[in-house]
Amino acid sequence: MSDILQSSKAQNIDLRLQTLGPFFRITAKSLETNKELGKADGIIRVWWNKGKILHLDSIKLTKETLGMDTSIFGIGLFIGAVMIRYGYDCGCKTAELLAINDSDLYHAKLVKFYKRIGFEPVYEVTGSSLSDLADQLVWGGVGTRMDANVERLLVKWCTRFTTNKRSDS
Repeated sequence: MSDILQSSKAQNIDLRLQTLGPFFRITAKSLETNKELGKADGIIRVWWNKGKILHLDSIKLTKETLGMDTSIFGIGLFIGAVMIRYGYDCGCKTAELLAINDSDLYHAKLVKFYKRIGFEPVYEVTGSSLSDLADQLVWGGVGTRMDANVERLLVKWCTRFTTNKRSDS
């Protein structure tokens, strides 16, 4: 976690993790303007047959990110890294999310992005069946349900956030 936070500060981004019971929120602020860049919310859920699950409810980036040198995917990656590390520290093995389908074009890009970072599609929530009702109540919409192995995400992305530490030996 300290490497992620140090790396974000080098990009002039201040990341904060707030928790209340199983709920969490990560906020990103610009160190230059002190304006919020984005936030993410989620919960650590416990299932009797799956153990702890990192449930990623939402991630939102603000218009403030448009004028920054860092890409919005870079900021989203920082926020996501804190979420995944927090889930790992809480003992979660799996992360789950819904790539919301607000429009076909945006949904396709969102699914492609999440696949690129390590999530895999599980099933489509279309709203056309009774079994979709629970997902729609939990996620608040339709889209592609996706899962990822928390440890694999950390291994895949950890080098992005490590600081170069020189050894004098």
